[in-house]
Amino acid sequence: MPGTAASAHASGQGQLLGIGQVLARLQPEFPELTPSKLRFLEEQRLVSPARTAAGYRKFSEADVERITVVLSMQRDQYLPLKVIRAHLESIDAGATPALPGAASAASFLAGARRYRRDELVEAAGASRALLDEAISASLLPAAEVYGDDALGVLAALVSLREVGIEARHLRGLRAAAEREAALVERAIAPSRRSDAADKARAAERALELADQLETVRTAVVRSALARLTR
Repeated sequence: MPGTAASAHASGQGQLLGIGQVLARLQPEFPELTPSKLRFLEEQRLVSPARTAAGYRKFSEADVERITVVLSMQRDQYLPLKVIRAHLESIDAGATPALPGAASAASFLAGARRYRRDELVEAAGASRALLDEAISASLLPAAEVYGDDALGVLAALVSLREVGIEARHLRGLRAAAEREAALVERAIAPSRRSDAADKARAAERALELADQLETVRTAVVRSALARLTR
């Protein structure tokens, strides 16, 4: 894996950080990050810290940047770690793959964009009233700062409004999403323990189940729409 702590240590470039220093750096943005989660990311081959003679992990600046990218993809795009790993491995190999269902690789490596409300409205070509309607319909949270997912939702609502589909017509989507989330939560409940690594694995499994539910939902909608071509 290019840019790991091992290579940084070998080249003598940059200061190597212990787990506590990495947590101090990243927890303000990712408060759920723990030593167990860092070890889990290593186990999943997403980061490869160097080891001291005593076996302690040491992280380079490149490692910290990579961890930031992984956590941002999880938080902002809800991607499973196996998708993130395959994406980053392609980048490591010199490719520039598009991120499935999200922004480009370049945008993520440059840092995920965050939008204030006025910036979000402008970027989506929407109105402040439409954003308020989306929040009222529980399609978007009431927040001061949003990510790329929110931009995608608001831009989609702009297009849907052009054909007469308003945000209020989609209120049922939130209720359906909550029901699906409850199904997933029950499915992963037996694998959730107190250990942070177990929780991370359960969260990863939850994302995989969500992808499968999305596949079923899309197929059902397409089947329902098929009558239009009959």
